[in-house]
Amino acid sequence: MDTKTSDQGSKAAPLIILPGLMCDSRMFADLVDAFPAAQVIDGFYAGCDRIEAMADYALARMPARVSLLVHSMGARVALELLRKAPDRVERLALVDTGVHSPRPGEREARYALRDIGREQSMAALVADWLPPMVGFAGLRNEALMDSLYTMAVSAGLSTFEAQIEALLNRPSVDALLPTIACPTLAMVGRQDQWSPVAQHEAIVAAIPGAQLRVVEGAGHMMPAEAPQAFNRLVGEWLAMPATPDFRNISYHAKGEV
Repeated sequence: MDTKTSDQGSKAAPLIILPGLMCDSRMFADLVDAFPAAQVIDGFYAGCDRIEAMADYALARMPARVSLLVHSMGARVALELLRKAPDRVERLALVDTGVHSPRPGEREARYALRDIGREQSMAALVADWLPPMVGFAGLRNEALMDSLYTMAVSAGLSTFEAQIEALLNRPSVDALLPTIACPTLAMVGRQDQWSPVAQHEAIVAAIPGAQLRVVEGAGHMMPAEAPQAFNRLVGEWLAMPATPDFRNISYHAKGEV
């Protein structure tokens, strides 16, 4: 975005951001620059090793009612937060994520990364984990890769271990999704290999009135890879009406950018 949007869409509740695995406010630097009133719930969830505890951590640090934008693992936290306190969320943006239960092989894959960290170093773990998370253009962006690498390494091995335990023990959301009544937008990078477009199509099919936006040329780290497109979508989401009949006000069509 060319100019700062200090009013966050004028009508929307305060913008609160929940980061994903090994991520913090550095992931959303361009977004916060465009929306200066936004708040990222930082601190890597204070080492919590369950999604329910992460939701409590976020609830204790956010205003009474919010526009909730969440990335990757942050969506798991947000959905538990919605289960606990649905009245706290005015609108919801689910970015590069999934809603499925643990799949065969997931535990082994996550523990294999953990073991790289234990046997070699956190730097080695991140060097293995990060490249598949980024789209083709992002992989060639040295400054972007350095920034994401530094952020993830700084999370530390104990944080990684706690967060993967939280993910492996995540609660089912199948019954929750159809009850979500706030304006909901799912956003995904076209080249996201970890949380592909098909997962987001399933999300919008499960949440009444939810919409899909696909950002071309970006991977799982889309907020940092394609900040201009991402920020534009966030602005559009914040401008959506928050009334109960939002699904009837011409915002129901899926779209792409």
